[in-house]
Amino acid sequence: MTALMRSRGRRAERRLAFALVAPATILMLLVIGYPIGYAMWLSLQRNNLATPNETRFIGLGNYQTILVDRYWWTALAVTAAITVVSVACEFVLGLALALVMHRSLVAKGLVRTAVLVPYGIVTVVASYSWYYAWTPGTGYLANLLPQGSAPLTQQIPSLGIVVIAEVWKTTPFMSLLLLAGLAMVPEDLLQAAQVDGAGAWRRLTKIILPLIKPAVLVALLFRTLDAFRIFDNIYVLTGGDNDTASVSILGYDNLFKGFNVGLGSAISVLIFGCVTLIAVVFITLFGAHQFHSAPGGVTDAR
Repeated sequence: MTALMRSRGRRAERRLAFALVAPATILMLLVIGYPIGYAMWLSLQRNNLATPNETRFIGLGNYQTILVDRYWWTALAVTAAITVVSVACEFVLGLALALVMHRSLVAKGLVRTAVLVPYGIVTVVASYSWYYAWTPGTGYLANLLPQGSAPLTQQIPSLGIVVIAEVWKTTPFMSLLLLAGLAMVPEDLLQAAQVDGAGAWRRLTKIILPLIKPAVLVALLFRTLDAFRIFDNIYVLTGGDNDTASVSILGYDNLFKGFNVGLGSAISVLIFGCVTLIAVVFITLFGAHQFHSAPGGVTDAR
């Protein structure tokens, strides 16, 4: 009788859980699913607002046009390069900042607030600050360069400035996520490792990083997905000129400047596919094993 009542209780809890989750799930499907589905449908059409009478279904024609175009592959390479370099720099700097904030004994609140200031600035405002700083003749950073230098008119220097702007703006976000992970590291374990003869580097690589691996995964995943969709910094700093356009800039140019709804929607779908693939790869490669590296004891630090 008791087992039957427990079974009924569990079924009642599951029904209640489904009932509570259902409204939010349906709303998300409507808010997210409908735009994605509609974009997919538009991507299968030849649809240009300049010639509305020529709209017709062409299947995968837009995708074929994009995938054989040099500009798509250039934009994809630029996006991938910015994503990899910026996220790697943000992780290293963010971890260093997180360790400083975690160990700070004096004015801990003030230190954390000061570190988070760049992240609180609107991206467009920060981008214009960097733009004016690198403007030849008037920018304080441009004046440090040899006479006649214009880094924002060249591909590699422009991408370097974009990466610097990204790292400056979003490193605090990375450090905040890693700081949450550091709060879960047992202090007595670190002290025992230190007594056992483990240096700072050993404690970091053998104890701290394995224990905060879930936080590292979340931080890297969020920032990689966000960096891959970069738009604001490039739009303000270079406008996508000199082969500095990202895939988001390419989609914007086709949709809002070229009025080509079909091609713009196809690029948006491809971006969505790339972002989904990145998330799947992250979760598959790192998510399933995020706890396997946790140290089994103090001896792991030696």
